[in-house]
Amino acid sequence: MVEEIAFTEDEFLSGRIKAIQSKKGFRSGIDTVLLAASVDLKSTNIAEFGAGSGIASCCVLADLTQANATLIDFNADALGLADKNLKKNGFSKRAKTLLLDVTNKGSVREEAGLKNNYYTSIIANPPFFDAKAGTISPQIARADSRHMQNDDLDKWVKCAASSAAAGGEVIFIHSIGALPRLLGSFSARFGNISVLPISSRPQQNTSRVLIRGIKGSRAPMSLLAPLVLHGPDGNSYLEQADAIFRGKSRISWKNTP
Repeated sequence: MVEEIAFTEDEFLSGRIKAIQSKKGFRSGIDTVLLAASVDLKSTNIAEFGAGSGIASCCVLADLTQANATLIDFNADALGLADKNLKKNGFSKRAKTLLLDVTNKGSVREEAGLKNNYYTSIIANPPFFDAKAGTISPQIARADSRHMQNDDLDKWVKCAASSAAAGGEVIFIHSIGALPRLLGSFSARFGNISVLPISSRPQQNTSRVLIRGIKGSRAPMSLLAPLVLHGPDGNSYLEQADAIFRGKSRISWKNTP
């Protein structure tokens, strides 16, 4: 018996974005909005690696009204949802989807339509877990969105470096455990690297990081002040985080409190 896949319709940015998601697959949430809010407002050509249902790109396009986006994923079902969400939010004319594994060699990527030296911003929320560690979900879509081979993360960064325009930004969000690998991959290919730690509460260890590099830059690395999401009670969002999640503010890559 084939299990019927259930979907939900969810709102982001105070209802500015309405999106369909699989109930049991990967579900966009806090990380998705933080990633979208980190993109330079002046960026014109966005690429999202591992786009899934396309919610991060929808959030970007809602704020960057002159930008275009290319959403890349190797899961056809996920991209089907992305196409629906782009249409639902009025972005079909400014965005397209590409069925592609970004770890493939360059000739395969080019044939699929991924351009070299073109995108002014590349964003990615790669799978957090090593495919050789932990329990793999029996649901293929969820397993693909949560697990990747250990060396694939560097391949994602390498592909981003090839695809980004000169002076373009590459932004990944990941678990704190991946930071050493990300720093190694980014420092080999980018300059002006900025690391933004993300903590759930004050005085709590960082669980997530946003990392941004600039193609062609030689500027030194910056470790930014942490973005703290909740107050000490762990319930309500702090003012800055709340404004980001409501779509009223964006992430600054300047080292300010």
